[in-house]
Amino acid sequence: MIFLLLLISVSGLTAAGFDLMPALKKVEDRYNNVRTLELDFSQTMSFLAQPTAKRTESGVLYLRKPGKMRWDYQQPARKVFLSDGKDVYFYTPAANRMERSKLKQTEDMRAPLAFLLGRLDFNRDFREYRVRQGDGGHWIVAKPKSDKAPYKEVEFLLLPDSRISRLRVLGQDESLMEFTFRNERLNPPIDDKLFHLDVPQGVEVVEVAN
Repeated sequence: MIFLLLLISVSGLTAAGFDLMPALKKVEDRYNNVRTLELDFSQTMSFLAQPTAKRTESGVLYLRKPGKMRWDYQQPARKVFLSDGKDVYFYTPAANRMERSKLKQTEDMRAPLAFLLGRLDFNRDFREYRVRQGDGGHWIVAKPKSDKAPYKEVEFLLLPDSRISRLRVLGQDESLMEFTFRNERLNPPIDDKLFHLDVPQGVEVVEVAN
């Protein structure tokens, strides 16, 4: 089946029975109104120039408002990407190394994942939507409003229950980051201690400047 790819303006036109802007508002309401979130994820990194050279990792993601998140990578190697609301940490046990940077320095990088932190605002961050039906929902493609964004296109699969189950982020460097989210749990009990990173003594700590 060939799906018609329609350009949708921010005025909220209807495409094949799908009303985009009300659907996006439901997504904002779903994620902006939760306090905690837990889900399983898989993440694939590739480049358009080398589409077969892919690296896939998977694990569990925990989030807690405001601005706290922990990506526990479990396969193929263990590592942690964590935000405590002020700083961002990336700990790689195999390399015996931890990188630390200020959260505000990475705000623009996280815009495509803002829904996970309850900071989703489509009208603020995106423009020029395209919609196609498929995979049990609607694929929505959007471009960032800012020309300085490190990504040039975002595509996500929106399911009928207003859940985002897949996400693709196309970088300005032609990199493609793909996420699949499963077993989403809204407002589970998550201990705040989970967002504190205890790094073993002897680990190299690197301060990353903007």
